[in-house]
Amino acid sequence: MTNVAFVALACGLIIGLGAIGACIGIAIMGGKYLEASARQPELMNELQTKMFVLAGLIDAAFLIGVGIAMMFAFANPFVG
Repeated sequence: MTNVAFVALACGLIIGLGAIGACIGIAIMGGKYLEASARQPELMNELQTKMFVLAGLIDAAFLIGVGIAMMFAFANPFVG
């Protein structure tokens, strides 16, 4: 395999594993939000705000991984 093929596989792994991690993280966070809001409904608004902030941070980590993968795909430093 050439360096280009390895870079393509690495990009796929970065994006794929990042997406799986983000989906699992948001699913766990959503489940915990539902549990917490069912136990204490008076805190639902505060918890919802915190949940949306955390969802944005989880998605931001995934999008940073996508950006790094695109950098390797289009401006590959390993192809010489």
